[in-house]
Amino acid sequence: MNKICKLFEIEYPIIQGGMIWCSGWELVSAVSNAGGLGLIGAGSMNPEILREHIQKTKAATNKPFGVNLPLLYKQIEEQIKVIIEEKVPIVFTSAGNPKKYTAYLKEHGIKVAHVIANTKFAIKCVEAGVDAIVAEGFEAGGHNGFEETTTMALIPLIRKTVDIPLIAAGGIACGKSMLAAISLGADGVQLGSRFVVSKESSAHKDFKQKIIETKEGETELILKKIVPVRLIKNTFYKEIKTLEVERAGIREIVEYLGKGRSKKGMFEGDISEGELEIGQVSANIDTVLSVSEIIKSMVTEYRKQLKQLPQL
Repeated sequence: MNKICKLFEIEYPIIQGGMIWCSGWELVSAVSNAGGLGLIGAGSMNPEILREHIQKTKAATNKPFGVNLPLLYKQIEEQIKVIIEEKVPIVFTSAGNPKKYTAYLKEHGIKVAHVIANTKFAIKCVEAGVDAIVAEGFEAGGHNGFEETTTMALIPLIRKTVDIPLIAAGGIACGKSMLAAISLGADGVQLGSRFVVSKESSAHKDFKQKIIETKEGETELILKKIVPVRLIKNTFYKEIKTLEVERAGIREIVEYLGKGRSKKGMFEGDISEGELEIGQVSANIDTVLSVSEIIKSMVTEYRKQLKQLPQL
């Protein structure tokens, strides 16, 4: 049996990324009901909103689901308290040191995966005792690694370094790319961008449409002085890029960013002035589909391509 399916008790080794402002209970429950693993994006939720989404997910599915928990936010300990009280079975941590909360979460019977972008943190994950690793390549949307290692280069590196269950992320949106990732050594895949452009995603309809219109080369990894993030090239992007080119200091860039930019773009639909986080694979996405259609299509294409491999 597939290691990821066995670990998380799911039908397909397909994980939904915990994208802020896009991963509410409707998306999460739809992914889990379709045989994958849905993850609530806790990065855009205060503790009580997180509790609400957990409870609504429980009501909408009897399948396993989890919470994606970025470790860089201030309310992390209150969020963890809610997760434990609500008996969430799975947590994916990211944007921080895996050692900080892994043991504590596992003491409460929670399975833990951690998102990394290099071999150094893959080793730290094993030392911390995580159950699985998500290795995220340069192609991915949202927060990314400083090394800019592509998924095709990263997965074999991580597989050679550690032997625990490995999930590939970055640039994966179809059955062919899932097969490629598994061929490189991954046990499963995590999708962000493809699930953003789903009917059940809580992303604003104008953001979804913008993703569909986005062509090759129209995203870029910027904000490298703070935390690298891949964005669609809009007015906000151009203004940040100008500050970086002019060698503005971190303080000046942070002041310009202000607060709520990602909410403004992805949740409220300000396509010009908002922060639009999405992966390079957006150039391959041309329609809004339901989650069940996305997963069914992926699995069908994966199996078809697998059968054709001997001929290739």
